[in-house]
Amino acid sequence: MSSTEATELFVRHAKRDGRSVAILRAVDYGGSCVVEAEVFPAKSSSSVKPGPYTFADAVQATTFVTEAVESLMYLGCDVYDR
Repeated sequence: MSSTEATELFVRHAKRDGRSVAILRAVDYGGSCVVEAEVFPAKSSSSVKPGPYTFADAVQATTFVTEAVESLMYLGCDVYDR
């Protein structure tokens, strides 16, 4: 795979009480892996996009997303593959 090709690894969508809380998307660029986040604050009509978070490989990116998902679930969110 060349460095210009991107492969989406997965997307996780967190909701609480039917409302979107966050969307996490991991993309593999070959030489690095990036996690893009979109967060929906409770009292805002628009989302924010912190990051992106760049990792050396898919394993590191997956570990980051797994920990984020576990935290969201602990806070009462339902998390779905999208």
